[in-house]
Amino acid sequence: MERKITVDHTQAALAVFGSCNGHLDLIGQILDVSLEVTGDGLLIRGDEENLARAAAVCEQLLEIDRQGHPINLQLVTYLADTAREGNLEQVFGYTPDCVCVTAKGRPIRSKTLGQKAYVQAIRNNEITFAIGPAGTGKTFLAVAMAVNAFRAHEVSRIILTRPAVEAGEKLGFLPGDLQNKVDPYMRPLYDALHELMGVDHYLRNLEKGLIEVSPLAYMRGRTLDEAFIILDEAQNTTPEQMKLFLTRLGFNSRAVVTGDITQIDLPFEKKSGLKEAQRILQGVEGLAFVSLTQRDVVRNVLVQRIIRAYETSGERGG
Repeated sequence: MERKITVDHTQAALAVFGSCNGHLDLIGQILDVSLEVTGDGLLIRGDEENLARAAAVCEQLLEIDRQGHPINLQLVTYLADTAREGNLEQVFGYTPDCVCVTAKGRPIRSKTLGQKAYVQAIRNNEITFAIGPAGTGKTFLAVAMAVNAFRAHEVSRIILTRPAVEAGEKLGFLPGDLQNKVDPYMRPLYDALHELMGVDHYLRNLEKGLIEVSPLAYMRGRTLDEAFIILDEAQNTTPEQMKLFLTRLGFNSRAVVTGDITQIDLPFEKKSGLKEAQRILQGVEGLAFVSLTQRDVVRNVLVQRIIRAYETSGERGG
């Protein structure tokens, strides 16, 4: 069977087809179809099911281009994988949205439906939990939303915190005082703030106390009003630490809790505060849980394969 898709103009064709038709080759490989460029568009050949899936991907890519969003290999791979799984309504339902703009003017967009749902949950709830594997943008998107709220004067400060739990290493061997010792644990948060705000702007706000990056232990005894608070690596909190953090929320504040329950570094006998919160707090009004999966990974495609391999090994008891 075959189906023809008309492309309105050359610029759209260049964006959708990719350099040397690289996007079309990728779609054909994932969906087992043949895609041929014609004088006024595209001819797709394949069996009925795969033909419909490939057509859905190409039509949505054209729509995304019409809306002015960039098209890259990650987006093409994501839509083609979604179509391969038979989720055509998700293919047609996906368009990127601009979350924030970096200090250099680069727009930060949600790149998957999971990320889009995550951003929307942050907008609609006072506390949002994001649970998923590495590379799904949990921390970076939370910081982007915090920077947005700060720029719009919706909050007066940003507070970023992590539990200082070692992933196989010990804090004691690191030089310096406690802050120096925990700085390596905060590096992902510093990196996100530097990119989104610019180093100079970040340092000025840090000196004014408008941005705070500190270990979770420093949260005790505080009430945080008019703040955007992010707890990162929350799988490494104890239930007591999680309760302490959640009860710090003050008036006109918003909190995001991120973590990966497959990467818990706590001692074996200790429960994860994130897993406990997931069990206890489901259905609480004003609070949302968002689950991200390996399909929301936006790093190198190899990262998705690695995560999938580990998940498969776990299912087999390996």
